[in-house]
Amino acid sequence: MIENGAVLPMFYLPPVEYFTKLIAFKPDVVFEKEEHFPKQTYRNRANIYSPDGRQTLTVPIIKGSKNHTKTKDVKISYDFRWQRSHWMGLQTCYRSSAYFEYYEDDFAPFYEKQTTFLFDYNQQLLELLLRLLKIKMEFKFTDTYEATYPNLTDLRNVLNGKNAPDTEQKPYFQVFDERQGFLKNLSIVDLLFNQGPQTLNYL
Repeated sequence: MIENGAVLPMFYLPPVEYFTKLIAFKPDVVFEKEEHFPKQTYRNRANIYSPDGRQTLTVPIIKGSKNHTKTKDVKISYDFRWQRSHWMGLQTCYRSSAYFEYYEDDFAPFYEKQTTFLFDYNQQLLELLLRLLKIKMEFKFTDTYEATYPNLTDLRNVLNGKNAPDTEQKPYFQVFDERQGFLKNLSIVDLLFNQGPQTLNYL
């Protein structure tokens, strides 16, 4: 049994704070896949820095039945071309960053192929991000839903856009910071595209 670890949700292009937590608790991190899917969280949305400030990218999901749907069973909707708009958004916001072209070919396939389940899509993106950051980690998952974890730090509802990050974040160069100033806790891709190999040192 894991003790002194943490239980984390699986997010879409998670914010910087997510990775500071993940690094702090690894290798004793368990990913939640049995919870009922909560709406309006980072599980299917990410914030990036656009010319007009913070921009939210949302992965649309198929509306389920009236019953609550487990996170692992939530399916991605392809009723409209959200992948194209997300990829165009990332290109528009980061094409002029120092490292976008360096990582571009790694991310492009995620905006071309269709993945059925949101959890799988997020996990595959997280695996890519960990590889690019050179963070080695074995994935462990919940196999039942537990309301509380006495031996784990429960971060399932802590990391969300409504709460201010509880970790200090030093400013780093952002493409449009002369317009809006430094924006905290954007998606990890903002840090990665701007800082490249220095990302892990920053974290």
